[in-house]
Amino acid sequence: MFIREIEEKDNRQIEKLIKESLESVSLDREGTAYYDPQLPRLSQYYSSIQDGSYWIAVEGEEVVGGIGIAPYVKEKGICELQKFYVHQDYQGKGIGRKLLRTALEFAERKYNQCYLETRHELKQANKLYEQNDFTLLPSPIEGSDHSFMDRWYIVDL
Repeated sequence: MFIREIEEKDNRQIEKLIKESLESVSLDREGTAYYDPQLPRLSQYYSSIQDGSYWIAVEGEEVVGGIGIAPYVKEKGICELQKFYVHQDYQGKGIGRKLLRTALEFAERKYNQCYLETRHELKQANKLYEQNDFTLLPSPIEGSDHSFMDRWYIVDL
């Protein structure tokens, strides 16, 4: 398994992985990444963002995970961790930790804090965030697009 920046050829696989992940926990609904308009073209979307990027974890030719960083409140030095998913068959093998480390190392060079939005049902993900010094916030930071989220975390970089 290795991690690299997303390429156009990866778009279909990562879209499928994200949608199947959300479907598996009944989160394929409005207010989640499932309906983000950029989902079918993540490589183009992230390559167009200044101070943002998206990485995928690859096993052979299969995309088994992904994670992104994009500006959130740029004037305050806050980025957002986005579209962090690991295929169900590959969870618990350290891939999520490696993806998270890759994203946060990138973010540290450009931002002061990293924010994310998630759901309480995603217990493994929430545990991973807390193990990596993310603090649970009582409410979202202004500007949230994902109205269905009910957990908001931030970490100082």
